[in-house]
This record gives sequence, structure tokens and C-alpha cells, in this order.
Amino acid sequence: MIQTIKAGFLPLTDAAPLIVAREMGFAAEEGLDLDLVKLPSWSVMRDYLMLGLIDTAHLLSPVPVAKALGLSGPEGRIEAIAAMNTGGNVIGVSNVIAEQMRAGGHGFDFRDARMAGEALLALGKPLRVGVPFPFSMHAELLYYWLESCGLSDPAMLAVNTVPPPLMADALAAGEIDAFCVGEPWGSLSVENGVGTLLLPTSAIRRSAIEKVLAVRGGWADDNPELSGKLLRALWRAGTWLDRPRKRATAAEIMARPDYLDLPVNLIERGLNGSFFISGGGEIRQDPHFLTFQEGAVGFPWRSQAGWIAMRIARRMGLDEAEAIRTGKACFRTDIYRRHLRDLGADLPGASEKLEGAISQPTAVPSERGRVILSPDHFFDGQVFDPEP
Repeated sequence: MIQTIKAGFLPLTDAAPLIVAREMGFAAEEGLDLDLVKLPSWSVMRDYLMLGLIDTAHLLSPVPVAKALGLSGPEGRIEAIAAMNTGGNVIGVSNVIAEQMRAGGHGFDFRDARMAGEALLALGKPLRVGVPFPFSMHAELLYYWLESCGLSDPAMLAVNTVPPPLMADALAAGEIDAFCVGEPWGSLSVENGVGTLLLPTSAIRRSAIEKVLAVRGGWADDNPELSGKLLRALWRAGTWLDRPRKRATAAEIMARPDYLDLPVNLIERGLNGSFFISGGGEIRQDPHFLTFQEGAVGFPWRSQAGWIAMRIARRMGLDEAEAIRTGKACFRTDIYRRHLRDLGADLPGASEKLEGAISQPTAVPSERGRVILSPDHFFDGQVFDPEP
């Protein structure tokens, strides 16, 4: 019997696993009719999930943590039962800001986060930066990056919420000076002649968890058969997407009006990590820009939730230790292990790790032997211990 699951997504490159799971037959293989619902913003996504209008969501990884801390939206819990990807975001500035940075000697090399941050702050002017949601990896990495680069006066930074599809328009209208957003919306600002890409967020932190597969608290426990089918379909789709030769096919599918409704070549930039950073045709590469499964990316490490909780607690004036304990509980490694163990997914032996400690591919124990984890270091070398 075919079972239907309604899944919400925003038109972003990293929605690819849901779209591919439906279009390439991975969901059907599990007996699922994956009914994809395109939504306009993250606040709408959160509320649709909480109200039961959708069963599952492609969701910003900090939202379940913020919900657990009582900071975001209607009452109730959200649980992350898998990670969907790492990376996928870019930081860009207006062409006016870019010209001022170039005049100061910055070369827009797309790799050196410290140099880029210091060049931006050296302009000595207040910055209005657009991010898709207050509780997002975009916001957390933005604050982390500029604080580490010497931002001393919080009043010099105004972070404004702008839905991803509207980011280029906000930049063109002069409502923001810069942005941090998921692809392909950063590249659209370049295509429209209003923005210049400064950095991928992978230059701030490699392998930062970006989106999770989210459900209402208790849904996966109450629907074990459905959640297992969903996890297996998404795992197969993510594994398929990590094969470079498959990404052209994925871009063609995602370009359709019912998904991203944008040109194929714009979507390919984020999938392949190859960008035009300015209207002058400058090209920059980031081979680690977007990963879906390789290196146990799909595993929802509780320590990742702990780092997010620590950062939110510092910004919001909460008790850090209590926030970390609460945040870690909403990343359900037990559900991920239960449903993907027999499929051969990489399942690390531990559910927490030091965050930021891996600077090169590293083998760690797994349930089947060993798994190679990808680098996850921060640009300034900090390491987070989830059990301080």
C-alpha cells in the first residue's frame, strides 16, 4: 500500500534530497508518495509543521534547538531525525561595499575568512546584513565570524530577516548591505548585477550542519514505519547526489517551476561549488561547498545541537550548560540508528564528538568498523567540547 507523507521545502539548492527522492523514485521504492509542499519562508515552514499541515520539513538546523529553548514560535517540540546537508551558503555584499573593499586592497579570494572579515570591518561603517531567519546557521556563523575578526561594538551590526527568494531584491533596494543565504539566491544577486560574493560559509566552518529532516516531537516514535521509509528514501537520495556526475541531472529537475523555477546553470553553481562571484566574470571554486551524505553527514550528531545551543544561549542570555543539555536532546540519533542500521549507512560509534577538532579526513570507530569523517574545523581553530 502506498502511504503519503507531506513534506515542506523552501526553494533552495539543499532541498535536493527531498526533490530527488520523489523524482528519481527513491520514495516510491519505499512505498511512499512524497507530497512536496513549496513554502515561502522559514517561519511559515515552522508553523506548518507545528500545526500538522505537513508531516516533515526541510528545516534550518537551529530551529529545533531554539524551539526546545522556548524561543521560536508556537508551543511544542520539533525533533531532527537526520541531517540533510552541510554547507550550501554564501556571504555576499553590495557592489558598492565590494568596490570599497577592493579599494582597501581586498582580493576576494573566497577562501580566507579572517582576511575577508577584517577587510569588511575595516570599512568602519554600520552593516545591515540579511539572513533567512534569526535562528539559522547563517546567523550563528555570521556572528561567530565577525566577532572573531574583531567586531567590538554590536551596534555596528544589524541582522535583518529576509526570506531567501527575496534576498537579491532586498540588496537591490538598498534595504541591506550584505547577506548570508543559501544558494542559488546569492548567485542570483550576481546575475542581477547587484551583489558580489565574498565567502562560502565553509570558509568559516567546514562541514557545518545546515538543514535537518524535522518532524513534530513524538511523530517519529508514533509512526515508526513511515519514519523508517522516509529516512531510507532520503539517505538513498543524498548518497545519489554525492556522486558528482549526478548533479547535472539534479539541477535540471530542480529548475522546474514547481521546485526552484530558476535557470539550470544558476542551480548548478551551488551544486558543483563553482561560482561567478561578480559581474566581471571572476570565478571561484569550493569543492567542499555542499555535501549530503559523504563522511556520515546525515548523522544528527548531538554535539552539533550542543554547539548551536551554546551559541544561542550566549546571544540570548540563557544558562549555557542547561541550554546545551536541552538542545542535544532534540537531535534523535537513536531514531537515525534504528532505521538506517540495516541499510549500511555510516553510523559512528559515538553520538557526540569534539566540534571543530578535525582538520583532515579522520577515521573513527563505527558500528561496522570505521568511518572517515570530513574536516569540521573553524577558521580560527576553536574547538567545542559538548561535555565541558
